[in-house]
Amino acid sequence: MLLSMTGFGEARRQKGGLTVCIEVRTVNNRFLKLGVRCSEGYSALEPRIEQAIRGRIRRGTVQLLLRVEQKHGADDYRINADILGRYRKQLDALEREWGAGEPIALAALLGLPGVVEEHGPDVNRAERDWPIIRETLEAAVGNLEQMRREEGKTMLADLTENCRLAAASLSEIEARAPLVADEYRARLHERLRSSLAELDVALDPGDVVREVALFAERADVAEEMIRLGSHLAQFEAIMKEPGSAGRKLEFVAQEMLRETNTIGSKANDVILTRHVIEIKTALERIREMLQNVE
Repeated sequence: MLLSMTGFGEARRQKGGLTVCIEVRTVNNRFLKLGVRCSEGYSALEPRIEQAIRGRIRRGTVQLLLRVEQKHGADDYRINADILGRYRKQLDALEREWGAGEPIALAALLGLPGVVEEHGPDVNRAERDWPIIRETLEAAVGNLEQMRREEGKTMLADLTENCRLAAASLSEIEARAPLVADEYRARLHERLRSSLAELDVALDPGDVVREVALFAERADVAEEMIRLGSHLAQFEAIMKEPGSAGRKLEFVAQEMLRETNTIGSKANDVILTRHVIEIKTALERIREMLQNVE
C-alpha cells in the first residue's frame, strides 16, 4: 500500500479548562525531518512528540504545531504587593504635593504594569497535560495518515498505468528485435549488390554473413529485455506490499531506466528507438511520482 508524503491532519481535544489543538503538515523529503512548535511551557514534551511521530512516519518533512489554551482561574494570578505598595506611595506623595482631595481607588491600580502577575505553564503542568496532548497527537496523525492513504491510492493507479505503458512498449521491442538483423542483411546485400555490379565484382556470401553476425551481436538486447521485464514485474509486486516502500521502488525504477538506456544505445532501428523513447517517458513519470511516495 503506497503512502503519499504530502498530507495534513489536525485534531482538537478539551478537558476541563484545557484545550489542546495539534496540526501536522507533511511534504516530501528523502529523509525524515521534523519541526515542532509548542505553546510556551510545553517544549519539554518535544522528545515525546518526536518519538511518537517517528513511530508513525518514516520519511518526509513534518511540521507540527501544538497549541495549548488553559482557562485561567484565580489561582493563576498573583498580586505583587511590593510593586503595588510602591505605586501607592508615589501616588500618595503626588496627592500631598498637588493637594488632591479625592484618593485614588485601589482597583484603579491593578491595571498598572507588574501589579498582577500571571503564572505561565511549567514543566509539571506539561507533564500533567501530556495524556490529553498524546491523545490529540494520535488523532491528528491518524487524520494525516488517512489523507496520505487516499492520495496514495491515486498515485498507485498512476504508477500502475505507466508500468502498463512501459510493458506494452517492451512487448513491441521483443516482437521487433528479431527482425532487425534480417532487415539489415537484406539492406546490406542490396547495397553491396548494386555497388559491386557497377565494378563487375562478385559478392562473397561469407562476407555478408560475417557482417550481419557482427551487427546482430552488437544489437542483441535479449538480456536487457529480460531484465527490464523482470524489473517491471518486481516493481508492480512491491507496490502491492503491505507497507509503503518508496526507496525500494526508486531503486527498481533506476534499474529499469538503466536497462532501457542500454537497449536504446544498441537499437540501430528507428522503430525500436521510438519504443525506447516511450518507455523512458513512462519511467520519467514514474520517477517524478516516486519522489512523493513514502
